[in-house]
Amino acid sequence: MTNHAGPLYEINFVIAGETPPDFEPWLVELGRTALDRTGIDNVRMFEHGVDSGGNSIRTCQFLVRDDAALDELLDGYFAEIDAGLAVRFGEQVRLESRTLREDHVQDLPPNESPACLNCGTRLRGQYCGSCGQRSRSRLISIWQLLREAFGDLFELDSRLWRTVLPLLTRPGKLTRDYLEGRRARYMPPFRTYLVLSVVFFLVAFFDPQSFRQIIDPDPQPTAEEIAQKKESAEAAAANEALIREKTKEKLEALEAEGKVSPDVVEDFAAGNSGFSINFGESDKDDDSQFFGNCDDASVTGDEDVPEWIEKRFTDERVKQICERNNARGSENFVDAIADNIPVALIVLLPLMALVLKLLYPLSRRYFVEHLLFFVHFHAFFFLMLVLQILLAGIAGLLGPEDGAINSISTLIIVIASFYIPVYLYKAMRHVYGQGHLVTLFKYVILLVAYLTGATFTMLGALLTVVLSA
Repeated sequence: MTNHAGPLYEINFVIAGETPPDFEPWLVELGRTALDRTGIDNVRMFEHGVDSGGNSIRTCQFLVRDDAALDELLDGYFAEIDAGLAVRFGEQVRLESRTLREDHVQDLPPNESPACLNCGTRLRGQYCGSCGQRSRSRLISIWQLLREAFGDLFELDSRLWRTVLPLLTRPGKLTRDYLEGRRARYMPPFRTYLVLSVVFFLVAFFDPQSFRQIIDPDPQPTAEEIAQKKESAEAAAANEALIREKTKEKLEALEAEGKVSPDVVEDFAAGNSGFSINFGESDKDDDSQFFGNCDDASVTGDEDVPEWIEKRFTDERVKQICERNNARGSENFVDAIADNIPVALIVLLPLMALVLKLLYPLSRRYFVEHLLFFVHFHAFFFLMLVLQILLAGIAGLLGPEDGAINSISTLIIVIASFYIPVYLYKAMRHVYGQGHLVTLFKYVILLVAYLTGATFTMLGALLTVVLSA
């Protein structure tokens, strides 16, 4: 007879040193009040002994009605126990938890249980318990091949949707479930991150104009329009030169009156201010001169130019960089930056995990556990950006001239943007289980570190594109 009892959620309270005097009454009260919680059918407590470090362990097991009740309790009651324990006893009592389930696998006789064709393990069902391969060996049809390729996308009960929905609406749940061993129901963390990042870059850099140009190409400009555009550019250049000449005359007059030094006039005439890497002036009508006229490329400035810049950015080196980037063109330059953004974000992940490690030195969590937190957060961040871009695109298609539709879509995008930092705070609370004030303090530090790290990694990506041309 098979027993269909629900899962057993076990909490081990590991006590460092002597047991606090109010811990036992607190534990008894916990067991008594737990039975009043919806979804908990029974509770039992016992001493688990002493671990290798000499710490005594008290075990509390909660018999839960079913998996749905367990999910609710994990986000509510069990999370409250974790947070309350940290507030009341600090680091003196730490919590370890796991979910226990009954094994209903029925052993089959060897003659009725074939071996897996992949690894040779004796099969106990339609899937191998060692490598996961299906037991059947016949070739599948084209339709079945397509179903396997896109099944996770269109099946509502697939691991993709079971991962995306809690990732979007329940901050920190995926991270906490993964750390507590509930992993099979979700996509692996790094796979989730990679899938959502690929989807984001496909959506963000997809240009529907390329298809519109095929269907309805824009008319080529007439000779009159080209001439008018050239005259406008020449007029703007002449106006800029006139303004510069007048400014120079005023500076010379101020120099004659002794109000400004001659160096100011010389710097203005030479176009110098401190030091700069000058790639020359570009012709706006010449797309090949993205960085400007490379014949004029040089490092300009005075004695304030740092020595390491003088050594690494000679005039010849700057001209080479300018020529290579001009040969690449503006569109390829932007594409190269976009190609480097995923690498910059991957570099950012361990940096932020290190910040979390420093913010939670007593959490007894490994570095990879902090890294997992940010893998899930970045996956959520990509998902939010995808939804915002799609919403803006749909609003543009439905009503490009409709102010009401544009206002509603803008409002939703703004609300979603504010939801991202709120999500990060709630995820920190859920995963690390500390109080509001302590979490808020660490949240501000983490946010500043994140913005700083993101800025430097993106600048590094830009510099890499410029110098690697």
